[in-house]
Amino acid sequence: MAIFDLRQRAGYLLIAVVLGHVLLISAQVNARTGVPILEAVTFGVFAELQRVVSSGTASIGRVWTGYIALRHVNAENDELKQQLATALVELQRQRALADRSRGLERLLALRDQSELKTTAAEIIAGAATPDFRTVTIDKGGSDGVGPDMAVIAPDGVVGRVAVASGRAAKVQLLIDRNAAAGAIIGRSRAQGVVAGGGDERLSMEYVSEAADIVVGDTVMTSGIDAIYPKGFVIGTVESVEKNGPSYKRIVVRPAVDFRALEEVLVVLTPAPRQAGGSPE
Repeated sequence: MAIFDLRQRAGYLLIAVVLGHVLLISAQVNARTGVPILEAVTFGVFAELQRVVSSGTASIGRVWTGYIALRHVNAENDELKQQLATALVELQRQRALADRSRGLERLLALRDQSELKTTAAEIIAGAATPDFRTVTIDKGGSDGVGPDMAVIAPDGVVGRVAVASGRAAKVQLLIDRNAAAGAIIGRSRAQGVVAGGGDERLSMEYVSEAADIVVGDTVMTSGIDAIYPKGFVIGTVESVEKNGPSYKRIVVRPAVDFRALEEVLVVLTPAPRQAGGSPE
């Protein structure tokens, strides 16, 4: 075993001596370019190592630069999204202001055209339950608003003041199941009473058998109830059903979209009772 180890060490020593001689010879022998072979080989090895290291460093640099650029792009995208959301909110606000301005212009035009004394009011709340079709306005007794005063809008009749406090009032809409108004057909002058049913339609009742009423007729206030001034639009006849010579059902589509009401006019001038108050 000792002899084998001695031979192995001698072999290693021989290899080392041979490599030493090769290195010495390489250091003394020049290549065709005049540079010693050892220097050329050493330069080649280290140059390759430098190339690999430089390539890796460049790749890492490019990845890092790309990461930083991506972070910057993401930040810009987030900022642009925020700016877009802000712009959309502002656009909606401007549209709402424009719509309200147009509504107020129509309300002022109605007030100027009417010979009645009125006060503008804004709707601030709806009914607490769907069984009662009412709204609350921001004008009350301190503004001259009292019970049974008519409430109108540019499109037509809204309802009447049911209860008034100092700074607010509850308005019973014409479509409430307990609401009614004297009505007249604009074309034929046939009279009756328009009543609410709690939904989005009205019915015209107490109409004479001889009355001339067809689909599309305009229904207006007749003034016989001493609440609503005469001549304000209530709606349009949507359907007519007859049972023999009598009218079975007359459905009226309101002129006012009660779901879109924002501002109204309260008529402060009492409506004069019209002569010939009984329907035809």
